[in-house]
Amino acid sequence: MKEPPIARIPWQQLASRRVYANKWMAVREDQVRLPDGRETIYGVVDCGNCVGVLPFVDPDHVLLVGQFRYVAQRFTWEMPTGGVRAGESIEVAAQRELAEEAGQRARRLIWISSYHTSKSVMNETAHLYLGEDLYTAEGPADETEFIERRVFPFREALDMVRRAEITDSMTVIAVLHAALRMQPESHGSLSSDG
Repeated sequence: MKEPPIARIPWQQLASRRVYANKWMAVREDQVRLPDGRETIYGVVDCGNCVGVLPFVDPDHVLLVGQFRYVAQRFTWEMPTGGVRAGESIEVAAQRELAEEAGQRARRLIWISSYHTSKSVMNETAHLYLGEDLYTAEGPADETEFIERRVFPFREALDMVRRAEITDSMTVIAVLHAALRMQPESHGSLSSDG
């Protein structure tokens, strides 16, 4: 039987130790065996699942939330996002975050993407949705969040992504997916003029 290419052989975890943890994340250091037999250490940040909802107040307008982001050291516009709590379904978490941050819930959640936020060092998967047919449903805000809300024309939000004014990866991906959904079939063309 033919051996798989070395790039496809899984690494083997030999040992693992937790280095740090808080209620949002944990850092661990793993001892691993590489496909070529060598051993090394590998640092992993465990965050679990997170969700994001791009809420459409009507077909042409989205509700974004703004807040000062400590790590980025700046105020950013983004869609409501947050972590999935233990025992909580992805959809329930999406609705909770939408209520906590945007003061809304969606009668329709449309899944658009799931992806690894940083596949090389973080164990975190983001699940993205579009929210439609919104209704008011304030949820209790997280104690560390101080949020501003604003409705933007969707085209303006898309331009903000293009100009790198919106830099949150979850929001960038959701806005681009939403833009693709709005476009007639491009028949494989990558040019901007269709």
